[in-house]
Amino acid sequence: MSIRTAIIDDNHFLIKSLQEKLSLFPDITISFTANDGLQCMDKLNQDPQVDLMLMDLEMPVKNGIEATAAVKQRCPDLKVIILTVFDDDENIFNAIQAGADGYLLKETGAHELHNAMVQTLNGGAIMTPSIALKALNLLRSPLAPTVAHMEESVQLSNREVEVLEQLSTGIPYTAIAEKLFISPFTVRKHIENIYEKLQVNSKVMAIEKAKRNGLI
Repeated sequence: MSIRTAIIDDNHFLIKSLQEKLSLFPDITISFTANDGLQCMDKLNQDPQVDLMLMDLEMPVKNGIEATAAVKQRCPDLKVIILTVFDDDENIFNAIQAGADGYLLKETGAHELHNAMVQTLNGGAIMTPSIALKALNLLRSPLAPTVAHMEESVQLSNREVEVLEQLSTGIPYTAIAEKLFISPFTVRKHIENIYEKLQVNSKVMAIEKAKRNGLI
């Protein structure tokens, strides 16, 4: 049986990479690709004969969480696997709430991804092991229902906001230091504090989360 698959990602290179991975398996056919959640819904309305979607999280117009919820409302039996670089509690919780059937990191190998797709269609709920552990911890925690609102309590100092705004422009630490009249060491320290407060571990994740919070 052919697994009719849709790939939703705003990165054209990653879509091509996934297509190459999946071309190794004769039981998988690509129904369509889309670069954001809105385009995904338009194409799904045109071609609803899809068994499974591989869904990115951070996309313009309509993100992966919103798109997953919309897909599940439109086609409840269509399986959605989140395929992302984000492994933070908030995204995991929101993806599960939206109806995702699995949650994998983009580093997942071709054969592992194929097995996950087959198992998902057979009723499984597949997660990267580190994600599964976090999901279990969320379920065990009495704070789990409030994870979706965690962002509201994040507070950055005025200087941390200034550093993050400069960081979002793509300039190096030394240039940030010159602009703000502080040392590169101080810039690094501020960035460490920002990562800790936002519960992220990369510049991209920090900027995205800060934007969602309206901090920058």
